Amino acid sequence: MNTNLPHHGLPADVDATEAKEDAQTVLIPIVEGYGPHQKTLYLGNLTAAEDADALMAADITESLNVSINIFPLPLVLPDGTNIRRTQIGMIDGPGNSPWLLASAVMALEGMMHGYIAGKPHYPQHHCGNILLHCRGGRSRSVTVLALWLATFCPERFASFEAAITFLRQLRPLPQSYPLPGMMALADAVIAHQLLARRTQET
Repeated sequence: MNTNLPHHGLPADVDATEAKEDAQTVLIPIVEGYGPHQKTLYLGNLTAAEDADALMAADITESLNVSINIFPLPLVLPDGTNIRRTQIGMIDGPGNSPWLLASAVMALEGMMHGYIAGKPHYPQHHCGNILLHCRGGRSRSVTVLALWLATFCPERFASFEAAITFLRQLRPLPQSYPLPGMMALADAVIAHQLLARRTQET
């Protein structure tokens, strides 16, 4: 497998500080022991999505990429597990549909809550933890994650704003992230009530 293939869609004019960070594996645990399979959710970047040793150490076997036109390469972990890739692509700016952002949140919940065992002819796989990422793990994935936390972890996060504040401190991120286009999109998701907030009983 050629691991030197170019990534279509990577910008050429990235801030130097961000470019340096993008070259390193970013892998941050967010929620542990979630759902019937007790999964841990990690926030990360594209480099993390292609770091077989880091993914295996964290027992990550599935990834959700919310970048458009940026595709992490197929990856087999040292133990033979094939990483399952899911993608719901968004641009990091205006132009996305709020329904697309809401679908990414629901896809994340589906991955965290369930597991598809597969079929005999599918590549080797086992139930493990989940990586949510975009290119840098600063804007698109953080927006999806904050909406997911506010919707499905209401006992810990009273609102989207509370989840964003938590993630900015944990990542860490300046107030300028997520970028304005993604924050406006999240506001539209909330205004249209596209995500039903889970009660503690469900």
